[in-house]
Amino acid sequence: MAIPSLASYPLPTASAFPASKVSWPVHPSRAVLLIHDMQDYFLAFYGVDSPLSQALLARVGRLRAWARQWGIPVVYTAQPTEQRPADRALLNDMWGPGLTAADPALQAVAAPIAPEAGDTVLVKWRYSAFQRSNLEALMKQQWGRDQLLICGIYAHIGCLTTALDAFMRDIQPFMVGDAVADFSAAEHQMALNYVAGRCGRVLGVDEITALQPLRPTREWLTEQILARLPDPLDALDPDENLMDYGLDSVQVMSLVAEWRRLGVQLRFEDLARLPTLNGWWAALAGAAQAQAPALAA
Repeated sequence: MAIPSLASYPLPTASAFPASKVSWPVHPSRAVLLIHDMQDYFLAFYGVDSPLSQALLARVGRLRAWARQWGIPVVYTAQPTEQRPADRALLNDMWGPGLTAADPALQAVAAPIAPEAGDTVLVKWRYSAFQRSNLEALMKQQWGRDQLLICGIYAHIGCLTTALDAFMRDIQPFMVGDAVADFSAAEHQMALNYVAGRCGRVLGVDEITALQPLRPTREWLTEQILARLPDPLDALDPDENLMDYGLDSVQVMSLVAEWRRLGVQLRFEDLARLPTLNGWWAALAGAAQAQAPALAA
């Protein structure tokens, strides 16, 4: 049986998301964005000028733009037009011939979010994006990443299966609850409930994109240091050892952790090497330049 014609429904808001059992924070340095099956073929089942398709494309576009800001790898899945019976196998029994019997032009990813240079496009053979692909190897071996942000269609089929498969491979899955779409609102909600309670975390586009890369300035760094000193000060000698002001190693490690979450990959040793305002500014600006040249101060 083929996919039925699908009616639009309002995408859920973050206030309607189920509470997730885990509270994993998104770390851009560990994340990969997966744009799942956003092909014209699958979107066509919602009909021409579908409000749901338009809202979904806009939100996936926001996620992709955010990922590019951070230098996060963007991965697409797309089913091929030519699928031998042996390749399609049981999918034939469940869904019919699929793209093989459709207009080959429908195989393309929707134009507003089409892959660009540097993106990865995986051939999609089964519900899970990991099945018969090198997604796990890319994440763990090539990119050194262990978080997967999932958006696209359909929520209760491929998106959910991919999230569960990621969990079983020790990759933290995040379902972007208002950037996936489904056969119905009920099945959409079922997918969010399952991920939130069994294998991952459900987040919204606004919450994810609110996390912006660090654009460090010397003034900002000075404020960061002054806020952690035991005695109030208005200024710092740029060449004075910061430990002489009362800063300790625990506070330095907390700064490193906070900055790493904001996209700057510094280590405790990098700051301990020259613990002055001038030394830290040189280290911070250099790390920001290396990680995201367009965003460096």
